[in-house]
Amino acid sequence: MRAFIFPGQGSQAVGMGTALAAASPHAREVFQEVDEALGQNLSKLMAEGPEDALTLTANAQPAIMANAIAVLRVLEKDGGIRLADKVDFVAGHSLGEYSALCAAGSFDLATTARLLRRRGEAMQAAVPVGVGAMAALLGVDVEKARAIAEAAAQGEVCTVANDNDPGQVVISGHRDAIERALPLAKEMGAKRALLLPVSAPFHCPLMQPAADAMAEALAAVALQAPLVPVYANVTAAPAADPDTIRGLLVEQVTGMVRWRESVRAMADGGVTEFVEFGGKVLGGMVKRITPDVPTVSLVTMDDIEAFAKGL
Repeated sequence: MRAFIFPGQGSQAVGMGTALAAASPHAREVFQEVDEALGQNLSKLMAEGPEDALTLTANAQPAIMANAIAVLRVLEKDGGIRLADKVDFVAGHSLGEYSALCAAGSFDLATTARLLRRRGEAMQAAVPVGVGAMAALLGVDVEKARAIAEAAAQGEVCTVANDNDPGQVVISGHRDAIERALPLAKEMGAKRALLLPVSAPFHCPLMQPAADAMAEALAAVALQAPLVPVYANVTAAPAADPDTIRGLLVEQVTGMVRWRESVRAMADGGVTEFVEFGGKVLGGMVKRITPDVPTVSLVTMDDIEAFAKGL
């Protein structure tokens, strides 16, 4: 059994997709379609920067998706691969869940791009700059991270945002609470605790205005049943019903990304290979969660060709 997985924010980099676009017309078609859907030359920003503009949430989210789907499209078109024939599940980290749903046919590419643009704008607008923050806690599990967050909250929002792998948990909330959590984390056994360079506190209750915006946006678009089930971030369980998926995507904005549990559940469900599209961030997490299950990262044309030959 095989799962295709799709990265989240932080995997963007200037130059992403450039070599693939030069090598394959199918990749160029993806980038052109996303540019047209957004009314923006996003592919030029991806290729040339500047980095600070690409890192903006409203640009990074559709860019990461476009890059991942370009890799998938090249695999499908040049490799003659049909996703439904080779894959049992799809999953994505945070915004990557939209990429996964696009890959599985729930959203078309243009709709996915516009939804992620809206999601990025809504998440950025939900909390004034400087009010919120996020921090990575290394060397602690999710239970210890919850205890740290609760101790630091002191009446403010401070919650677990991402349970990434057995030794990496991210917390999110009011900046003062997150800053209180840093020394507390060290006292409570964390190896490291560091603020993340993000512009908003994602995946916490402060994102409720963004969740409301996404409920409205998702209600207005077509969502088909996926070709294969998608493992949802907020439940760490497979979903295939369109109305259920729509609701889970809204919950995801304020809810915890249960990535560790999702990967573990897929492995326990029989997945024997994970394939990451357009990045190499998730592969490291998967190896720490399920060391015995191989992970392949597809980024370049060589990666895609080698993988296609082995199928």
